[in-house]
Amino acid sequence: MAFSSVRIVLVYSLALTTQITCTSPRTFSIDYQNDCFLKDGAPFRYISGSIHYSRIPQIYWKDRLLKMYMAGLNAIQTYIPWNYHEPASNRYNFSGDRDLEHFLHLAQDVGLLVILRPGPYICAEWDMGGLPAWLLNKKDIVLRTSDADYISAVDKWMGKLLPMMKPFLYQNGGPIITVQVENEYGSYFACDYNYLRHLTQLFRSHLGPDVVLFTTDGAGVGYLACGALQGLYATVDFGPGGNVSTSFAAQRYAEPHGPLVNSEFYTGWLDHWGEHHSVVSTAIVAKSLNQMLAMGANVNMYMFIGGTNFGYWNGANSPYAPQPTSYDYDAPLSEAGDLTDKYFAIRDVIKMYNKLPEGPIPPSTPKYAYGSVENDQAPDSV
Repeated sequence: MAFSSVRIVLVYSLALTTQITCTSPRTFSIDYQNDCFLKDGAPFRYISGSIHYSRIPQIYWKDRLLKMYMAGLNAIQTYIPWNYHEPASNRYNFSGDRDLEHFLHLAQDVGLLVILRPGPYICAEWDMGGLPAWLLNKKDIVLRTSDADYISAVDKWMGKLLPMMKPFLYQNGGPIITVQVENEYGSYFACDYNYLRHLTQLFRSHLGPDVVLFTTDGAGVGYLACGALQGLYATVDFGPGGNVSTSFAAQRYAEPHGPLVNSEFYTGWLDHWGEHHSVVSTAIVAKSLNQMLAMGANVNMYMFIGGTNFGYWNGANSPYAPQPTSYDYDAPLSEAGDLTDKYFAIRDVIKMYNKLPEGPIPPSTPKYAYGSVENDQAPDSV
């Protein structure tokens, strides 16, 4: 009888321990004292790569994500183009190649965390930086400011989008560890702190108090002056070949303590119509990446795969210099998702700091020759 009682107590204790373990809250936060992120209470560093689901057909999403995972990445970063999902006011599209929730599920299934950049402005060499053209129906609207018409549209859009994203937050069992507010706002002329404050309150109201919200700006004090705001963790972006310590010193101006973060470490560069394809040295990219990881910094490689500007989604810089259909970016994975020398060089750097996943890397996408395509329409009938 005594033995049975003891066994019952042991079984109950084991069940209780299992229940506590299973229900332990997932957390992701900033440890300012030790200059790092904390994931479930333990120090964490992300090595991430940018992938834009809007530039890759859905059928290839899993292939690209697997290749990123096999390179040693533990996270991805992606933008959400507002105009891609609300092409006309009050008309939303989250299906097919726009199925954002499916993309996030795939990332989590593969084993990748997510750094989300929902804008409302995203830049990204994307048409109007992701802002819908129908906003311009208000002739005197001032974009990316506290302008009442603009704020009303942003509030409505975020009221649709952010509740969809909340279940995907890491704290809620999903893959999203951090969320960016706006994008490189320190490079914009307005410098409207009330606008950033409004966005911060808006994001908090929909996503809750626990998610890490951050900003990204160029690695210069001048950019951070208008891009950083109390309550948003300030990060910087810069490319290879420069002085890494000097670049991070700009972040330390805004954030004396906390994790070092390069939110856009440029593995290549964008192209313009009429110019040669941009190419950035693999050796220089690998060297700078190694320097940042040796410092314990968190790094997101922009881009890890660029993809394609389908339709008329390509953006343009000023003075008018449009991007072409290709957004290859000289990235580690080519526009077609092919493995490159840069991919393997980056993988070799990462394995110096993290254990790489076991198993085969998915191969480059097969290519086919379809022959000539003839156009039998007369010019005047086209």
